[in-house]
Amino acid sequence: MLQEVCHMAGSIELIKELRAKTGAGMMDCKKALAENNQDIEKAIAWLREKGIASADKKSSRVAAEGIVDAYIHGGGRVGVLIEVNIETDFAAKNEEFQRFVRDLGMQVAAMSPRWVSRDEIPQEEIEKERTIVRNQALNEGKPEKIVDKIVEGRLTKFYEENCLLDQAYVKDDSKKIETVVKEMIAKIGENISIRRFTRYEMGEGLQKREDNFADEVMKQVQ
Repeated sequence: MLQEVCHMAGSIELIKELRAKTGAGMMDCKKALAENNQDIEKAIAWLREKGIASADKKSSRVAAEGIVDAYIHGGGRVGVLIEVNIETDFAAKNEEFQRFVRDLGMQVAAMSPRWVSRDEIPQEEIEKERTIVRNQALNEGKPEKIVDKIVEGRLTKFYEENCLLDQAYVKDDSKKIETVVKEMIAKIGENISIRRFTRYEMGEGLQKREDNFADEVMKQVQ
């Protein structure tokens, strides 16, 4: 009997510790520990995966509230307006959400995406890019049988450079923006949608300025 009581007490302490580290609910923590043989580190990973999975489910819910934020850098050299939607006005006032939107504005300023997601790219633009990279591969003397794979790989690179959700996060390049959004959805518990953005730059078209500015922003976040 005493052994059983001690075991229960130990389990409760583990649940408390897991809740403190993850912010997850008691039942979720209990289940995470049970699924992972009471190993707290594995339980944390399990909850994180579950949170991201939950974020995917939340993505179908309507996000009609949110904020429009302005990010200005370099004494007015570069400016971004970005609209990010969330489900409730209450969540839109959350300081962490507002910092998240500001970071997205900085991302747009530094990395100059053209679209939010692949779905926004006009089909003719994709076909144009596909033709260009295919001709490049052929001109490089690549065998015809592997050209299609090369084309798909270079199109993926095109998406990573031009679609915000596909870009590496400037604050942590091990993550894509899509992953960062999912993590924020899991943390706040509401669907979040990047609706649109506009980027302005003084002297736009001067490649050197763009490159120098990207370097500046990257130095700030490292």
